[in-house]
Amino acid sequence: MMALLKRDMRLAVRAGGGFGLGLSFFLIVVVLIPFGVGPETGLLGRIAPGVLWVAALLACLLSLDRVFSLDFEDGSLDLLATSPLPLEGVVAIKAIAHWLTTGLPLVFAAPVFALLMSLPVNGYSALVVSLFLGTPALSVIGAFGAALTVGIKRGGLLLSLLVLPLYVPTLIFGAEVSRRGAEGQDYTTPLLMLAGVSFAALALLPFASAAVLRVNLR
Repeated sequence: MMALLKRDMRLAVRAGGGFGLGLSFFLIVVVLIPFGVGPETGLLGRIAPGVLWVAALLACLLSLDRVFSLDFEDGSLDLLATSPLPLEGVVAIKAIAHWLTTGLPLVFAAPVFALLMSLPVNGYSALVVSLFLGTPALSVIGAFGAALTVGIKRGGLLLSLLVLPLYVPTLIFGAEVSRRGAEGQDYTTPLLMLAGVSFAALALLPFASAAVLRVNLR
């Protein structure tokens, strides 16, 4: 399992879907928003939680089409499906690799981007915690969408259409945690809901993704 994880992380970086792509997209969104809404610090601070979460969500979406497509194209996915490692484990490892190369860098970079968006200092810890708990759900849900579209030529647009509605609960609770933290309010309830969404996705979706892959590989 560790060998597969290291392999997927190397492939993600070499294929251009690793650390740099998500962070660059995140930075571009954060830099462009003030040009669109104006440089007023108060306004930017109010919209920062939602903007940062939307930017993180879209950054995670960028590299989802590569989760299974590279292995499908070179035949590695068929070998993985017949290996002693259960296909559910393969899906989980690929989702973890996606999170480590895309979601986790966004978590560490979030305070810097929050500073550019004039997020109140009180909201920094809430933003980091919400991203740390929420981005794993984005990767697992994205892996499910990638399994649905594996083998489809130019399936990136279809993947986005399938996955974005499933991202909405994570986005709502994650942005609410950040907003309440920025306003100095208690954010325990939305944080627990966000954790529940992530744990439910981690527990259920690898099995659903594996079932879909088995159908697509027949």
